Amino acid sequence: MEILTNSEKQNRNLTPAEIIKNRAKELGFLSCGIAKAEFLEKEAPRLENWLKNDFHGKMSYMENHFDKRLDPRLLVENAKSVISLTYNYYPETFQRNDSFKIAKYAYGKDYHFVVKDKLKELLHFIQEEFGDINGRVFVDSAPILEHAWAAKAGLGWVGKNTLTLSKQKGSFFFLAEIILDAEFCYDQPIQTDHCGNCTKCIDSCPTEAILPNRTVDGSKCISYFTIELKESIPNEMKGKFDDWIFGCDVCQDVCPWNRFSISHQEKDFQPHEKLLNYSKSDWQEITEEVFKEIFQKSAVKRTKLEGFSRNIKFVST
Repeated sequence: MEILTNSEKQNRNLTPAEIIKNRAKELGFLSCGIAKAEFLEKEAPRLENWLKNDFHGKMSYMENHFDKRLDPRLLVENAKSVISLTYNYYPETFQRNDSFKIAKYAYGKDYHFVVKDKLKELLHFIQEEFGDINGRVFVDSAPILEHAWAAKAGLGWVGKNTLTLSKQKGSFFFLAEIILDAEFCYDQPIQTDHCGNCTKCIDSCPTEAILPNRTVDGSKCISYFTIELKESIPNEMKGKFDDWIFGCDVCQDVCPWNRFSISHQEKDFQPHEKLLNYSKSDWQEITEEVFKEIFQKSAVKRTKLEGFSRNIKFVST
């Protein structure tokens, strides 16, 4: 007589794709979808034009691996499936209103580490459950057009601000992928664009970086200036940052679909008390010691104190 655990009994009535999605949910992922690994034909001319228009600014790395960005089979040999996942980062508590602003995704521990650990656990589960499967996990760590894959996997549609939007969950979530050399039942993309005639993200962007044709001029984005740009911020941007000193959430904050955002349950994303309560003068006086204390494991460490202080000075004068 075959003895099955409760989990095995439950899984016996599910498809492999359903088993994967259930495990992803148990690991804390907000949603999970699977798409066929293939060349992104529609994205190729969009990416080419984006680069030709220099919308990547000084992010020269965006010019690299053009083919790999469009074809996951160049990242994993014999790739058949791309599993796309979302992980909620919408906080329960926010910075004080009269402070300099930090993007919500950077409130807690660097998401690269938090989400990647969970992805590795999910990949290990898939390999144990279904046998000899080769795969790689990605969290904003390789040339992957993650919003395109999320859309193909039915997790949402690409909004006018070029972020993945969900009617049920908004857009305050990280995207992650697992590319596998195994076939599964594939999800269908959402066919309807639920942005409609709304242009709130376009109208509210402080630097007019969001263009009408579902394109973001990255070289004008506040996140680009405060995170990616290593040199001095151009003087013509003075007075346009709306007090943002690391990243920017304006296009998400004004999006009507984000009224459905719910607070995350990830303890590693809990912000440092000083991050929430610091005033502008506190940030202006920040020392190396305090910077390391507040942002010890945060994505903000990318700028180092030098870049962070540059941003504060730029929005202060």
